[in-house]
Amino acid sequence: MKSFFIHSMGCKSNHFEGYVIEENLISHGMVKVLNIQDADFYILNSCSVTQKSDNEAFYLLRNAKHKNPKIITLLTGCVAQIEKEKLLEKDFIDFIVGNNEKLNMYNFICSNVKLNVADIFSLDKFTHIPLLDTTKTRASLKIQDGCDNRCSYCIIPFARGKSRSAQLPFILDQINNFSAKGFKEVVFTGIHIGLWGKDLGLSLIDLLQEVEDKTDIHRYRLGSLNPLEITDELLTFLSDSEKFCPHFHLSLQSACNKTLKSMNRFYSVEFFMEQIDKINSMFDLPFLGSDIITGFAGETEDDFEITRSNLEASGLSQIHTFPYSIRPGTVGANLPEQVDITEKNRRALIIKSISSKKYANFIQKNIGKTHEVLIEKHPDKKDGFLKGITKNYITVHIDGVTDISYVNTLQDVKLLSEENGKIYGSIK
Repeated sequence: MKSFFIHSMGCKSNHFEGYVIEENLISHGMVKVLNIQDADFYILNSCSVTQKSDNEAFYLLRNAKHKNPKIITLLTGCVAQIEKEKLLEKDFIDFIVGNNEKLNMYNFICSNVKLNVADIFSLDKFTHIPLLDTTKTRASLKIQDGCDNRCSYCIIPFARGKSRSAQLPFILDQINNFSAKGFKEVVFTGIHIGLWGKDLGLSLIDLLQEVEDKTDIHRYRLGSLNPLEITDELLTFLSDSEKFCPHFHLSLQSACNKTLKSMNRFYSVEFFMEQIDKINSMFDLPFLGSDIITGFAGETEDDFEITRSNLEASGLSQIHTFPYSIRPGTVGANLPEQVDITEKNRRALIIKSISSKKYANFIQKNIGKTHEVLIEKHPDKKDGFLKGITKNYITVHIDGVTDISYVNTLQDVKLLSEENGKIYGSIK
C-alpha cells in the first residue's frame, strides 16, 4: 500500500484543492502519513504569488529528498502551472502536475510521464470535483476558479486561467451534503469569487439567493471581494439575510489613487472608503479586513503617506499587509523606480501597527456583546478550553468549558474580556 505526504501552500482555494487531492488518493487505496520519512510520495501543492513563494517551494522539495532520498516528489499548484518545462531540469522534482490535472492526482502519481500540465487558458469550464469531508468544523466550498483581471503585480491569471464558475446544482448539492454531515457553516472560496456566474449569465446574488432558498445550512461566509463587486444591491441582500456572516475581506491593495492606477486596479480610494462606511452602517459590528501592498514600484514617500492617512481614517477592522515582492512575468517587475526592500519593510511595519490598533478597537466594541458562536472541534492547546468563531470572525475561547458535547454546535456566547491576545466568553 503506497503512502503519501502532502503540503499545501498559499490561498484558501489551494488548501481546498489539497483536500481534494487527499480524498482522490485515499479513494484509490493510498494512505496519508504525517512524516516525510514514512512516505513513498511527497506532494507539494505550491503557491506562486511571489518569487519568494517559488523559492520556498524548491526548498521544500529539496528538503524532502534530503530527509528521504527514496521519496518520489510531485510538484503541483501554481509554480508547476507557470514554470512547466523549466522545471524538468531540476533533479529534486520527479513529476510536474498542473492546476487542473491535480484534481485527479491518482491518474498521474504512478505515470511514466514526468510533465502533466495542459494549457490553463484552454479551459472554459469549471472542473467539478466533490469534496466529501474535511477535518475542519467549517466546510469550505470552491465555487470559482481563474481571474480575468490583469493587475500589474499579479501572476495568478497565468496560473489559473480564465474565470470559470461552478454550476449552481453542483454547489447546492455540495452544501446540502455538508449540511447532512452535520456542518453548520460553509465558506465560499475561489480565485475571484465576485466573478461567479459571469460565464453562466448569472451573478453572485443569484447564487446566494439559491443558497438561502434551497439549502438548510445555518450560515455561509464569503471569501475576498473586489470593492467594485460590493454593490448596493448585494449589500441590501446580505443585510437582510439571517445566514450570511458579516465578514468582509476587501482586496484593496493600496489607499492611494496614483498607486492603484499603476497597479491596474479600476476603483478609487474615495469609492472604497464610501463602501467601507456603507458596510459599517448597514451591519452590526461587521468584520472588515483588507489586503495592502507596500512599496509597489513607483510608490513615493508622499504616495505612502496618502495610503497611511486613508487607512488610519478608514473603518477597517484589520489590515493584512505585506511588502511588494517583484514577480517575474508581471508588468510590475519591469516598471521603473522600484522601492528598496528596507523601505518596503518599513512601510509594511507602519501599516501593521495601524492594523493592530484597529483590531484592538474592533474587539473592544464587541466586548460585552452576545454573539452566535460555532464551537470548533479542536480545543485550545494550552488551556484546553473549547473555542469557536462568531459570525463576525472573532475567535472566542469559552472560559472554563471543556465539555466536548458542545463541539459543532451553535451557542450564544457573551464576550467577556481580552487577555494576552485571546478573547474569552461564556455560554449564555
